Amino acid sequence: MYNVGLAGLTYWSPNINIFRDPRWGRGQETPGEDPLLSSKYGSGYVRGLQQRDDGNAEGLKVAACCKHYTAYDVDNWKGVDRYHFNAVVTKQDMDDTFQPPFKSCVVDGNVASVMCSYNKVNGIPTCADPDLLSGVIRGEWKLNGCRYIVTDCDSIDVLYNSQHYTKTPEEAAAKSILAGVDLNCGSFLGQHTEAAVKAGLVNESAIDKAVSNNFATLMRLGFFDGDPRKQLYGKLGPKDVCSAENQELAREAARQGIVLLKNTAGSLPLSPTAIKNLAVIGPNANVTKTMIGNYEGTPCKYTTPLQGLAASVATTYLPGCSNVACGTAQVADAQKMAAAADATVLVMGADQSIEAESRDRVSILLPGQQQLLITAVANASTGPVILVIMSGGGMDVSFAKTNDKITSILWVGYPGEAGGAAIADIIFGSYNPSGRLPMTWYPQSYVDNVPMTNMNMRPDPSSGYPGRTYRFYTGETVYSFGDGLSYSQFSHKLIQAPRLVSVPLEESHVCYSSECKSVAASDQTCQNLNFDIHLRIKNSGTMSGSHTVFLFSTPPSVHNSPQKHLVGFEKIFLHAQTDRHVIFKVDVCKDLSVVDELGSRKVALGKHVLHIGSLKHSFTVRI
Repeated sequence: MYNVGLAGLTYWSPNINIFRDPRWGRGQETPGEDPLLSSKYGSGYVRGLQQRDDGNAEGLKVAACCKHYTAYDVDNWKGVDRYHFNAVVTKQDMDDTFQPPFKSCVVDGNVASVMCSYNKVNGIPTCADPDLLSGVIRGEWKLNGCRYIVTDCDSIDVLYNSQHYTKTPEEAAAKSILAGVDLNCGSFLGQHTEAAVKAGLVNESAIDKAVSNNFATLMRLGFFDGDPRKQLYGKLGPKDVCSAENQELAREAARQGIVLLKNTAGSLPLSPTAIKNLAVIGPNANVTKTMIGNYEGTPCKYTTPLQGLAASVATTYLPGCSNVACGTAQVADAQKMAAAADATVLVMGADQSIEAESRDRVSILLPGQQQLLITAVANASTGPVILVIMSGGGMDVSFAKTNDKITSILWVGYPGEAGGAAIADIIFGSYNPSGRLPMTWYPQSYVDNVPMTNMNMRPDPSSGYPGRTYRFYTGETVYSFGDGLSYSQFSHKLIQAPRLVSVPLEESHVCYSSECKSVAASDQTCQNLNFDIHLRIKNSGTMSGSHTVFLFSTPPSVHNSPQKHLVGFEKIFLHAQTDRHVIFKVDVCKDLSVVDELGSRKVALGKHVLHIGSLKHSFTVRI
């Protein structure tokens, strides 16, 4: 697309902010609520965009950008918007929740760029915070000089005009550049930097440094290497976009991402030969653009859910509501259609009118009369009822989870151009579902009682604050992080794991003479401190399929540690009635440490519990 003038080569992607609150309109852009998952996703995404196919390590295919740095996850909720919000974050939450994905992007992914966000963190706009930019990104994480820090669009204008952080525009320009900004999305630095230099607020050498970082990125992209047609990717064009292989990849990505949340015996998969008439009902049943979400590309072609299902069986179709807001539902017509069908698929949920950039939700229930329509159709139906939820954020669908007439529930996210084909692949059993929820689905009572603006991850029993995400939340859930069913049954057997891990300390260490709950995860302590977990995973079902093996750890309860956290995960494919050996390599300091109240990594001493599926294994860490 760049070769024909339809795209650039610097991409402001991925969004790796933590999906901290279910109401966030941009949660749909992120990999979810877990810092480890987001870290692995971020660094993998970056390598996929940036790494060239000729082994040139300094060159870039395209330049990625990890955004929005940092603690950015309120867009517009009850009058609080991202341009004015001050995220008050503890040092502990910052270092164990919000920062890890960005650190991984820089350290493991070697990202070309980091974007600072609109919000303030603890009173300082992120794009004017020298500690966060020069101190952490450049200093601690070593983002070197051939990479650039960019503002979110008009962030410097925002910190001057909306947040009134400086008295003059020149001061805003100078503060941002001195904090570490190299590039401003917008015109603010172009208009005010020269005056800032003339006023003595910033030296020209700081401007030189920023310009150098930006141009070094262009150089790494090959902008100064002569005729682009003679370069590595110079022959590519639009003909290479919609290849059969790429269109199949869109379908496979959608299939892998679909999560089966409920499946009563005898419901899914449906038999395409046994179903003579399938009722397809719902405002998202025949949508196109809804499926590609936001920050979307141009699809090759769409396959809607209705088109995907109609390719296998005879269908009848009714939208049921004029749009997802579902002000008035066509209940009687929908009931009549469902009563006459062998099975019913309801495709409900949200779109960008419900959740989007600058649009956070207040309710996490299905919009308008959707619940009424679903329940009425389920009551009238004589065959299986499959509820398909198309949304970015979680929904309180407790009513459907507990209704025996609703036999299956699928969450499909915004599944992309081939979403309808992928939905049909799962429903008719040509693909065994393997997706897992990347975030907690909360009940509506959670959002009624918890302000979106409270950034604290950890619960506070004194105020009744329940905490956030599976790592800390203590209340009831509708569905949990990692939930997802298969058409097969997978079992886990522990083959090898330690019962005792000894942490080596120098003889004079204070913990030998006084009792310690934890020890610092220092270079000396951590050297060669690792072990392996050996597992046997078996597919005891009749259908081949993929299965994600999660390794969670519950540390001793010191330093307000998480109730459990993800240590590792591996997706494996198993044919029916076969098994496989899986090994997790556990680095004690990296994988089992906790962050203390001051933001330091500590190895907790005492009993740790590993969780793999329903298996639990305890071991002791001691000095």
